[in-house]
Amino acid sequence: ARTAYQGGQHDATPITRALLLERVAWSAARSGDLRGCERTLGPVEESFASGPRDNEPDWVYWLNREEIDVMAGRCYTELRMPGRAQSLLQRALARYDQTLIRENSLYLSWLADDYVQLGNIDQAADTATRIATLATRTNSARTDNRLRHIAKLLSPYKAAPLVRDFFEAYELAIK
Repeated sequence: ARTAYQGGQHDATPITRALLLERVAWSAARSGDLRGCERTLGPVEESFASGPRDNEPDWVYWLNREEIDVMAGRCYTELRMPGRAQSLLQRALARYDQTLIRENSLYLSWLADDYVQLGNIDQAADTATRIATLATRTNSARTDNRLRHIAKLLSPYKAAPLVRDFFEAYELAIK
């Protein structure tokens, strides 16, 4: 990710730079590098704010304010900072196009992960049930993987009524 950014940073358009920097931030988060992640999220914001330009490539059409917030939220979830992640993800999901089923289910999965980290199991289960319901309307291996991850996180809490409800919906979703 850093190599791609370094290679394109001078010639890339602002939105392309923001996209490349998001990948650098995500890589830092995945490796547990809080400082590196946060040091990169700032320039993501700056680059995104300075675009778009007329010469943006067609393939960056999807990068918008919501996607920027989602990626930052995902980074903080990965870094086990659910308080920061939760507000970013909630804000992005509140504005997100509800017709984009796959994306909504994926982004809700990060929010459910945050709720588990925060110890709010009922909210996690409720959110996970929404994900399972959405997953029945999409054919996405990535969504299925995230749903399995959330099921693993919630499995210690199977005695809770909302968690049981989730597992019923989960069984229908992964058929």
